[in-house]
Amino acid sequence: MPQMKNDGHWKERLPAERAYKRRAGAVAPSVEQDRAAGGRNRRSVALGGGRFARASITLRLYKRTRRIRAYLRWSQDGKTEERYVCEVEHDSRRENLAEAWRQAWMKNFLTEEPLPPESTASSSAVRASMRANRGKDTEPELALRRLLHLRGLRYRVNAKPLAEIRRNADVVFPRDRVAIFVDGCFWHGCPEHYRPARRNADFWREKIEGNRARDAETSKRLMVAGWTVVRIWEHDDPAVAADQIDQLIRRLRSADVDASAATPAS
Repeated sequence: MPQMKNDGHWKERLPAERAYKRRAGAVAPSVEQDRAAGGRNRRSVALGGGRFARASITLRLYKRTRRIRAYLRWSQDGKTEERYVCEVEHDSRRENLAEAWRQAWMKNFLTEEPLPPESTASSSAVRASMRANRGKDTEPELALRRLLHLRGLRYRVNAKPLAEIRRNADVVFPRDRVAIFVDGCFWHGCPEHYRPARRNADFWREKIEGNRARDAETSKRLMVAGWTVVRIWEHDDPAVAADQIDQLIRRLRSADVDASAATPAS
């Protein structure tokens, strides 16, 4: 058994892999880093001359000392730069990343980029959320689709569930009549993460309230037409969402098989 050093840097066993390794099927690396940092806008390193770089945290296990160290990494002039942040010792990678980002901010390794003059956002956080959640094929959508595909499910992407409703769902199972929407926290007014804009407040309030009303109307019209509607927030764990959708689809298909077996042949 290794001796315990006086400074406590020796442990009896190596940390579990889940404390530092990425989990198979996890969200995209950039999404993982955004969540741990508290938003994409909180991942900036000042390069000087008004330039900024997007940083990430790397966790490394040092087997000799049985410690996990966190490093801040970014690209500058074609080269990868790196800076030691701290040691971390939480049980999960998520907690260790979050702790490393907190320490990086406390040590003034990071900065928030100033808003461009033309921006209508009230803060860097709001602008980052607006930019990350517009359009289709967002990172949360791609992560969910990858996991559904790994589970053997096949689906249509960015399709209209019903021709008479001119609104696309992010993932559609036409045969099962299931429509999946992956809603961005800013544009769809997430009750947990949405923060009202201070600049152009009336405009943004009407915009988000209109989006919420449109979402509710879309869900209602689809359900009246016999569809099952699943709405997922961008901050939801894609693995958990994929499991729930997988179970839903298989339950619906099992019910169809049972119904067909119970129907007497003509």
